[in-house]
Amino acid sequence: MTDFVPTPTAPAPDIVRCAYMEIVVTDLAKSREFYVDVLGLHVTEEDENNIYLRSLEEFIHHNLVLRKGPVAAVAAFAYRVKSPAEVDAAEAYYKELGCRTERRTEGFTKGIGDSVRVEDPLGFPYEFFYDVEHVERLTQRYDLYSAGELVRLDHFNQVTPDVPRGRKYLEDLGFRVSEDIKDSDGVTYAAWMHRKQTVHDTALTGGNGPRMHHVAFATHEKHNIIQICDKMGALRISDRIERGPGRHGVSNAFYLYILDPDGHRIEIYTQDYYTGDPDNPTITWDVHDNQRRDWWGNPVVPSWYTEASLVLDLDGNPQPVIEREEKSEMAVTVGADGFSYTRKQDDDGAAAQQGFKLGAQL
Repeated sequence: MTDFVPTPTAPAPDIVRCAYMEIVVTDLAKSREFYVDVLGLHVTEEDENNIYLRSLEEFIHHNLVLRKGPVAAVAAFAYRVKSPAEVDAAEAYYKELGCRTERRTEGFTKGIGDSVRVEDPLGFPYEFFYDVEHVERLTQRYDLYSAGELVRLDHFNQVTPDVPRGRKYLEDLGFRVSEDIKDSDGVTYAAWMHRKQTVHDTALTGGNGPRMHHVAFATHEKHNIIQICDKMGALRISDRIERGPGRHGVSNAFYLYILDPDGHRIEIYTQDYYTGDPDNPTITWDVHDNQRRDWWGNPVVPSWYTEASLVLDLDGNPQPVIEREEKSEMAVTVGADGFSYTRKQDDDGAAAQQGFKLGAQL
């Protein structure tokens, strides 16, 4: 049975949004070429060991930090909170949970002030901050706007072996669930959770973890994503396109998944929907529904379920990966017994038309 994370008596910090991710890369020059020359993220600042990048609409110092290191991994999933006092609240909240915390008034990265980093109950390195250095928002710099422009950091996606435990922990932290995936036995395979008024700031995907599944940047339109595919093809790096382009069922967004030189997964994402009303309903998808992950019913490549990035503890060491005990979404929908459907179910609950076995297509 799931051992749920206790709810602290201290108030949870008031989180505004996901704000930046710090990732460790093994070759800074190759990573710069990928994120700047190919994807078009804008360099705020750089030195021999770090590159600070931001998207077009951002006014804080960065949305992504590339830090040179020996092992490709994620050093921080960073959230902005509503006021300086909420950094204090975050520190108190996690200390009551018994989590390891570290506070730096000067910040952990350039451009970010007083911050607290924690090793959260799921083993992820979370950061909470308010004080930032403002930089130019490039929304009217049309001279810099590219055909595949990345305009916002949209969300994180985290792999954890116990999604129900993670869901309760994040709900206690103030996140709300927009969509989830379950089976008829009530097993939860994934949950999409938000603080800003979109489908998610982070999602929990069931699997061996803690690991980072992907970090997502938004574009304005679908054609921006298609341009990225065309550009990667022209540069003869189409082998880094892992999945898509396509449209998700969950979130309704148009998507593309690509891999950076270290194998960190990046999603390019557009056209999800508003979730800001207090009674916004949670949408639950059947794990056997082919359209949940791809609205067009296309099969998901196995690497999308199995591969993910390591995450670091506060000492910079990779967290050990724990195997998921519950059956995985891949085993249910791609395995030998993975019957799925695409047509709507009839009144008796049976599929009007059984879909193909996804495993047979892979």
